[in-house]
Amino acid sequence: MSTLSNGRTKPHEIVERALELSTADGCVVIADEESSANLRWAGNALTTNGVTRGRTLTVIATVDGKEGTASGVVSRSAVTAADLEPLVRAAEAAARGAGPAEDAQPLVTGTPASPDFTDAPAETTSAVFADFAPALGEAFARARAGGRELYGFANHELVSTYVGTSTGLRLRHDQPNGTLELNAKSPDRQRSAWAGRSTRDFKDVDPTALDAELAVRLGWAERKIDLPAGRYETLLPPTAVADLLIYQMWSAAARDAVEGRTVFSKPGGGTRLGEKLSELPLTLRSDPNAPGLESAPFVIAHSSGDDASVFDNGLPVPATEWIRDGQLARLTTTRHTAGLTGMQLSPGFGNLILDGGGEKSLEEMVAGTERGLLLTCLWYIREVDPATLLLTGLTRDGVYLVENGQVVGEVNNFRFNESPVDLLSRASEAGRTEKTLPREWSDWFTRAAMPALRIPDFNMSSVSKGV
Repeated sequence: MSTLSNGRTKPHEIVERALELSTADGCVVIADEESSANLRWAGNALTTNGVTRGRTLTVIATVDGKEGTASGVVSRSAVTAADLEPLVRAAEAAARGAGPAEDAQPLVTGTPASPDFTDAPAETTSAVFADFAPALGEAFARARAGGRELYGFANHELVSTYVGTSTGLRLRHDQPNGTLELNAKSPDRQRSAWAGRSTRDFKDVDPTALDAELAVRLGWAERKIDLPAGRYETLLPPTAVADLLIYQMWSAAARDAVEGRTVFSKPGGGTRLGEKLSELPLTLRSDPNAPGLESAPFVIAHSSGDDASVFDNGLPVPATEWIRDGQLARLTTTRHTAGLTGMQLSPGFGNLILDGGGEKSLEEMVAGTERGLLLTCLWYIREVDPATLLLTGLTRDGVYLVENGQVVGEVNNFRFNESPVDLLSRASEAGRTEKTLPREWSDWFTRAAMPALRIPDFNMSSVSKGV
């Protein structure tokens, strides 16, 4: 086998060799080549930086028995050519020792091969920060002069995924993913403000602009106002909307809804498909070709669950509207659960976009608020009741009181109790859709575009002492 400049065997050759070694009735091999570069800073100075690389190989063996097809899945990191045969045999042994797989389907065929399948994997380097790092240094200087301290990190990763199957699929997808999180603090640590951005290449993020935004928020926080728990008109910024709707989509598996286990189950049986969820013309959609939010155009499944199946690897992922003009239009399905439920095949999503028809910026929505709260972000979100998708969590890094179109001060943090589905039904205004970084789920999901939402009666269930 030939090797890359770093001495590792080329990923497409690893995939081909694993398929050659397989004696199972069917085989899927997924090679993930990962590289990442990062910067970290504290107190207006860089603290660490680094570049890492790695490989994970997943082998999925399928065995046809008298009672049905069984599957065995084994994943290992840092795989070399010498590790291949033991890995393939382990997957085959797992398949032969398992019972029939409920989600068994014929492996996917017929998808044209990716023209770059045999090319070397894409890799990120510290050069991705070539323009960003000097701008960050300028932000440090401005913050220092303004009496504030900046903390945070920038991370960029590039994953090249190669999928090969015994049915002839040879697919490859390169996924860049960048995140920037920036905290500004007053020297006494009594005031804190946060901003985050997602990016593919760090060419569209400006740390000096973010620092200027955070300086304004720290200024708002100079006046402290105590408010009790209660229901308040609240402006949810795009990052908070993303966190809530990502959780909603994680709870949108068709099978669970049909079996009466989720918020999308209809009382008495069936699902809420076709039901009006919002009076606003909200459309929640996913599109692997959405500009700036591009994601894999085919299924990449390392394991099976209610919303994913290893048998569906390589299945094309189309653009899908989950909610259309306020009406529930689709729930996520695999080929197996689509057959069980009689619903359309709707593979899982790699990005999430909410369009509400609004054109106002968050600042313009603030200007149109008589009295209400402006949130920065949410965190520590947890599910309380799956039947209603009631979630609880905390506000963080700034909750501000708006009166007569002006921010008049910072209020205390709260614990909230809300269902994102219920919030959509009560939302009275949607702003302009913009690319955003979901703060709570940024380790798992970053490709989102959302509008700010106005909620007339957001439930701040108790006062929190968190920052």
